[in-house]
Parts: sequence; structure tokens; C-alpha cells
Amino acid sequence: MSYTGDVTKDGPADVRELDDITIAKLEVGGFGNNAYLLRCKETGDGLLVDAAAEPERLLELIGDIPISKIVTTHRHQDHWNALADVQRATGATVIAHPLDAPALPVPVEHTVEHGDRITLGVLTLSVIHLRGHTPGSIALLYRDSHLFTGDSLFPGGVGNTRGNAADFAQLFGDVRERIFDRLPDSTWVYPGHGKDTTLGAERPSLPEWEARGW
Repeated sequence: MSYTGDVTKDGPADVRELDDITIAKLEVGGFGNNAYLLRCKETGDGLLVDAAAEPERLLELIGDIPISKIVTTHRHQDHWNALADVQRATGATVIAHPLDAPALPVPVEHTVEHGDRITLGVLTLSVIHLRGHTPGSIALLYRDSHLFTGDSLFPGGVGNTRGNAADFAQLFGDVRERIFDRLPDSTWVYPGHGKDTTLGAERPSLPEWEARGW
């Protein structure tokens, strides 16, 4: 079966096998959060994006092969409800942006800024700071073709800015300049909730998003 990114509450992970990395997507918790387990095929090293909820299911997904890092995309609690339990069980290093790190329930051992790189075995992920949904929201980019956006970009629009015009302008500007202006249409988007998309599917709607202001 080919990867679709369509996962359901209490359902199995959907797994994408690429030449050098495996991406597993699992829906957890009561808000339909997506958690992503990335593994370097050469080394087996693992990284979890958003330990959102249901630590027992996340630990089952991780299995017996250790992970070295947990990245939290932003400070909202529905994205870190399982962080303390998963970190305790795995000993993984917790990573977040310094503006959101103080809100997390465990110490953040490694803070990252826009343009930084995170290692995953022999692979690297680029950090993209997307301000607006929260001050320290980040996305992770793998090889200009796989983008993990947290709650900053979804099918149909950018993340919720609670009706704040300045926050929306900041987030929309960052998403346009740091994502759409530099990455190809084929880039696959893995959001913090719901279905996946591609930049090509969303690009024609950018003027509509900007005009409506959310």
C-alpha cells in the first residue's frame, strides 16, 4: 500500500518508505493530533515530531529501537501532552524554539533557531521558524521535499491566529517567504492535525488566504 497520510483515531500508523528515511504518521489524542516518527535507514536513529498524547501508543510506535530526539513544533499543550512520559521512557533530547521552550513540561536541552539543522543519523533536517501561531512555532524540512509544519500550515490555510491581524500578517508572510517562495510544488506537507497536502495543491489559494485574513 502506498502512503496517503490518511490516519484515524485509534487506527494504525501510515508509513512512508523512502530511500534513506522512514516516516510514520500516527493520530493521537482527542484533538486529532498527528505525531511523526522519522528514522534514518542507515543508522536506525529515530526522531519524534510532537509527542502530542497517548504515550503508550507513541512508545509502541517507537518500539525497541531507541530514538535520540523529540522535537516539539510549538508550545500548545495538545502537542506535548505525552512529552514528559515519552522523554522519560526514551531518554531522548527535547528540542524546541527558545521562545516556546519555557512553556513545555520538561527542560528543553537543545533550542533551535531559523536556519539551524537537526541531525538524524547521517541525515539532517532544516529548521524553519514560522512566527504567528505562537512566537516559537517551527517547521522541519527534509531535502526540500518533506515538510513537517506543526500548526503553521494546513490544507486550506495557515494556522489559527485568533483573529489577530498582526499575527496573521506575520504568519502568512513567513509561510509565503520561507516556504512557498523557496520550495517546489512537489514538497509534501505533514501538518499537526488532519490530512497531508502539497505546496502545489495549496499555492493557488495564497491570494484568497491573504484577502480573508485567516
